[in-house]
Amino acid sequence: MIPTRPPSGAADAHGAVRRTGAGRTVALLVLVALAALIPLLGPSVALHGTGEAGAPGAGGIALLRTVLFAALCIPVGELFVNRLARTLPGAEAGTRPGSGTGRDPALPRSWSPVAAAAGFVAALGLASVVATGNLVPGDAADVDVGGLYASRDGKLALLEVNAFLVTGLCAVSRRPVTQVWPLAAVIVAEALRAHPTIEHSPLTGSGLTLVHLTCAALWTGGLLHALRVLRLWHGRRATAAGAALLGLYARVALVLLAAITATGVCSSLRRMPPETILQQLTGTAYGRALFAKVLLVVVVAALAVWARRRLRRAADPLTACVPARAEVVVLGLAVAASGLLTALPVPIRW
Repeated sequence: MIPTRPPSGAADAHGAVRRTGAGRTVALLVLVALAALIPLLGPSVALHGTGEAGAPGAGGIALLRTVLFAALCIPVGELFVNRLARTLPGAEAGTRPGSGTGRDPALPRSWSPVAAAAGFVAALGLASVVATGNLVPGDAADVDVGGLYASRDGKLALLEVNAFLVTGLCAVSRRPVTQVWPLAAVIVAEALRAHPTIEHSPLTGSGLTLVHLTCAALWTGGLLHALRVLRLWHGRRATAAGAALLGLYARVALVLLAAITATGVCSSLRRMPPETILQQLTGTAYGRALFAKVLLVVVVAALAVWARRRLRRAADPLTACVPARAEVVVLGLAVAASGLLTALPVPIRW
C-alpha cells in the first residue's frame, strides 16, 4: 500500500508550529543569558567609583541568589494560579494539573520539579560559601560542612537546601500542593538571613522582607504561569475562561503591587535615612542597584496598567497578553536586580 501524504496545508501548519516553538526557545535562552549578565557584571559596575569594597565572588553569589529567587517564584506562582483557576465558574473542586473539566481546560505541565532542582543547586552553592567563612571555596577541602551547624547563617543555608529538596519531592508527588510548606520555609529563611541579629530591630526588617518576598513571588511566578495557562486554553478556544482567569489574577496583582511598594519603601528607608537617600542612590553600590530595580518596577507597573486597560476595554480581552508578556520579561530583570542587591554592601552602618 502506498502511504498517503498529508495535505500540504497541514504540513505547512506543523512546520510553522515547529518554527514558532524553536523561535520561542531561542528567545527564552537569549533572555536568560541577558538576565544572567545583571548579577554577574552588576557588582563591578555598581561599585565603580563608590570607594566601597565588594565581597569576594560577588558576581557568582548574586547569580546563585538570582537562581534561588527564580526557583522560588515558579512553584509559588503555579500553586497560586492553579488555585485561581479552580475558583472559576464551572471548574470542579479537586481539579488537578493535567486534567480538563468543563470550562477548566487542562493546566500546563508543571515546571516546579525543574525549578526545585535549580533552587537546590543554588542553595547548595550558597551554603558552600557560608561554610568557608563567606569566601568562594577553592576546592572541596575548604568547605566545612560541620561548621554550618555552628552559625545562624549556616543553619539558614542548610534549611534552604533541605527545603528545596523537599519541594522537589512534593512537586512529583500526588499532592503537589504540599510544596507550600517547604517554600514557606525558604521565604522565612531568606527573610531572617537578610537581617542579622546585629541590625537594629532585625525582626521588623525580617517581617518587611517576608511580606515583600512573598508578594513578589506570587506576582512574578503567578503572571508567568497565568500566561502559560492562557496559551494552552487559547489553543482550546477557552477565551472566556482565559479572560476570567487573567482578570482574577489582575485584581490580586493590584494588592500585591501595593504591598510590594509599601514594604519596599519601608525597607529602603530603614537602610537609607530620608536625609541621605538621594546621595546614596547615586553614591553607593546598593543605592544604584536599588534605583535600577525601582525603575524596573515602574516599567512593570506601567505594563500592568496597560494590560488591565486592554483586558477591560479591548474587543478581544486576551490582547492583554501582549503587554503581560513584556511585563514578565521586565519582572525577570527585577528578580536579577534583587539577586544583585543581596551581594552588595549595605550602605548604612548599624
